[in-house]
Amino acid sequence: MDYQWKSLTNSNCIPGRNLESSALPESENHKTTMDQLNNAQIQQYLNQFSENPFYQAIIVVLLGLVCAKIVNIIFSKIMLRIADRTHSKLDNQILIITRPSLFYTILIIAFAIATNLLTSGQTEHVVYSLLKSFAVLIWSAFLIRLSRIVLRSISAQATQASIITSQTRPLFENIALLFIIGGAIYFIFSAWHIDMTAWLASAGIIGIAVGFAAKDTLANLFSGVFILADAPYKIGDFVVLDSGERGEVTHIGIRSTRLLTRDDVEVTIPNSIMGNTKIINESGGPHKKFRIRLQVGVAYGSDIDLVRRILMEVAINSPDVCTDPEPRVRFRKFGASSLDFELLGWIDEPVLRGRVLDSLNCIVYKRFREENIEIPYSKQDVYIKSMPDKH
Repeated sequence: MDYQWKSLTNSNCIPGRNLESSALPESENHKTTMDQLNNAQIQQYLNQFSENPFYQAIIVVLLGLVCAKIVNIIFSKIMLRIADRTHSKLDNQILIITRPSLFYTILIIAFAIATNLLTSGQTEHVVYSLLKSFAVLIWSAFLIRLSRIVLRSISAQATQASIITSQTRPLFENIALLFIIGGAIYFIFSAWHIDMTAWLASAGIIGIAVGFAAKDTLANLFSGVFILADAPYKIGDFVVLDSGERGEVTHIGIRSTRLLTRDDVEVTIPNSIMGNTKIINESGGPHKKFRIRLQVGVAYGSDIDLVRRILMEVAINSPDVCTDPEPRVRFRKFGASSLDFELLGWIDEPVLRGRVLDSLNCIVYKRFREENIEIPYSKQDVYIKSMPDKH
């Protein structure tokens, strides 16, 4: 195709365009005039290399790629090295997530200029809308990651009077996520010149219908918000449900909570159930230490002082039992066939309960055998009053 170009210094329009400024309002006419001047300046620079619009578009894309690479190098070689000298890691994390966002944004701008050189009319509108949508998605992902990084940094330095703590951080993360997604949807609709008025007007009717159709889902959502705000448990806590499930909390979401049991089985529980059931938080309280109870019975006639001393020695010599608070032994009751003792000790985490009890039981049994202390068990003696007659 043979392209015919006019000198931009002697013309008020861009080649390949048919702009009717007289038909536009004054504000739009001024905007169009500014766009024409900007495009004319770009066109004037590109004409120095080639007057073919296809080649000019390739030059613009290549220049955009070079600029994006330069920005990438500046961030990786200079900015990150400067950030490494600071005491905080927050600036490093922000620079790491900013670098790809700027890289792709520069490429999108280059593609937009190239589109302006090659297309016009409806095709240009569609391509522009696609590029704007990609830009919105890129920066939405950046804002989501930025909000999580900032909230985690704030919660890590939280005090007792702070609003954002490790317990409330998931709530603020989900709120930020909802706002960012809502803003992204709005800007994408704006990029495609879709009027939001009709959508907002129908949102009320749709909301009522959705409320009746998805009442269980909404119950889970509201329960999730209340759980995150009230914080009866947090990620990493060991909890026991009223139904018997026991495990570590691995995820607290808007819809459900996930527990990882000691069998490495993940249990997903809807938040509406979590909000209406009794939950025992073994990691709750002023510290994460958990008290274990070892119950053992000895035969009547045993030396109870010796039993107490053996149990205390076993607990003190165990590396898994905490010395503060110190372990203790209690003589609980006179059983039907035994004297019932209980060894009380503290361990660092609830997850150690099974392993520590196994170790203590083995050591106690061996020590009792060495000291000839009998552990009674149920026995039944059968007395035959008379033998049956033989016929």
